[in-house]
Amino acid sequence: MSAVRIYHNPRCSKSRQALALLQARGEEIEVIDYIEDQLSNAEISDLLKQLGMRARDLMRSGEDSYKELKLGNPDLSEAQLVQAMADYPRLIERPIVVYNGRALVARPPERIEELFA
Repeated sequence: MSAVRIYHNPRCSKSRQALALLQARGEEIEVIDYIEDQLSNAEISDLLKQLGMRARDLMRSGEDSYKELKLGNPDLSEAQLVQAMADYPRLIERPIVVYNGRALVARPPERIEELFA
């Protein structure tokens, strides 16, 4: 069995809840604090592929940096949005959980069960 990977922000209550659910399942967990250890463009692009999402769909539009950087501009390319998430990791929706090549944004945290169904 492969480990479950969680892209985790310890300051986020939903992320903490998701981690607790994984721990309660007794899963082997790889925790990635993506705020401290920022993700590269390639890592973000790989996650987007696994999630089946476009960059804009993974962005937290309520963040101050989203507004300050004018990331709502529809003319911005996918590459520009990925770069913004690499530069400003708080823009990335959380938590992201990956298991056996599948990924999802665990909001609400109970969505994690979808990966094990």
